[in-house]
Amino acid sequence: MAKPMPPQLPDSGVTPLNHLGVIRVAGEDAAKYLHGQLTQDFALLDLQQARLAAFLNAKGRMLASFVAFKRSDTEVLLVCARDLLAPTLKRLSMFVLRAKAKLSDATADFALYGLLGEAARAALPAGDAPWAKADRGDASAVRLYPACGQPRALYVAPAASPAPAGPQLAEPLWLWSEVHSGIATLTAPVAEAFVPQMLNYESVGGVNFKKGCYPGQEVVARSQFRGTLKRRCYLAHAPSALAVGAEVFAQGDAEQPVGTVVQAAAAPGGGVDALVSLQIAAAGGHLQVHGVALTLLPLPYTLLEDI
Repeated sequence: MAKPMPPQLPDSGVTPLNHLGVIRVAGEDAAKYLHGQLTQDFALLDLQQARLAAFLNAKGRMLASFVAFKRSDTEVLLVCARDLLAPTLKRLSMFVLRAKAKLSDATADFALYGLLGEAARAALPAGDAPWAKADRGDASAVRLYPACGQPRALYVAPAASPAPAGPQLAEPLWLWSEVHSGIATLTAPVAEAFVPQMLNYESVGGVNFKKGCYPGQEVVARSQFRGTLKRRCYLAHAPSALAVGAEVFAQGDAEQPVGTVVQAAAAPGGGVDALVSLQIAAAGGHLQVHGVALTLLPLPYTLLEDI
């Protein structure tokens, strides 16, 4: 199998993110309500920070993932995969009860862009901490995890706003940068397949272990503190296409899967790069998806257990 080409990304670029949608949570109890539903701390969320967070079922499996931030003290936006927005909105709305919070699909109200390189630097606050947020008038820029050494940002603005400054970036390159950031965005084919640690969320700011209860918390805590976690997320390369949700097998054993393809994108040097959730014990062996060999690549961050 040919070796993957070295990663390459432009010095600057801007692209619309049409695969994402927005849930608006508005009202006096917006942050308080989300604090009791998601894996991250929203009670202490200020206007200078965003949150990576997950919404879980009672078994601790991820129903959706979000980049979330406050537009004001009474309005929180949840940016998620568009194919999961409707079922997520419906389920989240079921638990509002007497809370002073109203949830709605606000996708049509906002324009979402991915910013790379110099375009990201121009919009972001100083420093390099992921999930920091800067407001630019009515628009907000959130610092994402970098890819291949390039800074990245999520830019959210009212729908009528002009696009942020920067050269046009081809959408496939942005999707590839998402994979190389190592931060998986949950989509419909893999909903309810993973506890957050199977996607390394505890290592990249997606889980707060000091906050109060939320659905699935006991499973997440048990996985973290009782040594029951057996899967992790890895970066991988394949010479041909991979489908999200496809099972990964150890070569020589086509009966028992050892992992799942979580996210995949065409690599500019050829082939496909992917995030795969694998049994830790299988990560050092030979892997394949429907006969296509996988080569594991280094993760761009350190796992919490190794810190």
